[in-house]
Amino acid sequence: MKSKKRKLYLLELLGIVLGLIWLSPFYLMVVNSFKTKREIFTDTLKLPDVFTFDNYVQAFEELDFIRTFFNSVLITVLGVAVIILFSSMAAYALNRRKGKVSGLVFFLFIAAMLIPFQSVMIPLVSLFGKMELLNRFGIVFMYLGFGSSLSIFLYHGSLQGISKSLDEAATIDGANRWQIFWHIIFPMLKPISVTVAILNIIWIWNDYLLPSLVINQEGMHTIPLKMFFFFGQYTKQWHLALAGLTLAIIPVILVYFFMQKHIIKGIAEGSVK
Repeated sequence: MKSKKRKLYLLELLGIVLGLIWLSPFYLMVVNSFKTKREIFTDTLKLPDVFTFDNYVQAFEELDFIRTFFNSVLITVLGVAVIILFSSMAAYALNRRKGKVSGLVFFLFIAAMLIPFQSVMIPLVSLFGKMELLNRFGIVFMYLGFGSSLSIFLYHGSLQGISKSLDEAATIDGANRWQIFWHIIFPMLKPISVTVAILNIIWIWNDYLLPSLVINQEGMHTIPLKMFFFFGQYTKQWHLALAGLTLAIIPVILVYFFMQKHIIKGIAEGSVK
């Protein structure tokens, strides 16, 4: 019994140490966002002598935060919405229509997750540049393509636990395929939909590479793109960058805390049974 308790204590201690290591970057970011540039280079770890919000005010103004925040919210909401809608419908069709063709299509979606973005970004931007779709709405279409594979995989696994007898009963009652999906199946997919939403919100909100290639119009920049302006060729405004980063992650953290209870449940339902 004593040896078991010691092991539990050691595991708890290890968990606390790992938790502190994981939280250390957040500590450095928040603490140094209240310091002057000189204080950051003097001592990075200690608390500031005087907590000042001047960095936040200046970062808010230089980021043009209201417009930039709106751009990020618009792209993220539209991107997540289309991913959830089309991925859930695609997974439903692949799950209910068993056969060699549906199996092959599902395999191709899974295999697409292994393709790195860097291998397709130049042809992608070149193609969409000719079609004049390099804007906020064009990037939403791209996010659908890159985010659908994982989302379809999760939805497909979750649908394994929903009996086909529900479809048959609804068909007997006179419901068509769309009514069956939208009014019966999709509400039952709420936990996995929340999981898909969280994963894609974090990805799209923090994405820098794709917007940097696609969005080239003034006034349409997202927060990660605007953050890059604090890092010049000769000087790096760390005090403003850290304040801007803190402002940028607050919305994602709030969304995560409000929806976290659905995440584990959704992933468990999305596992292949």
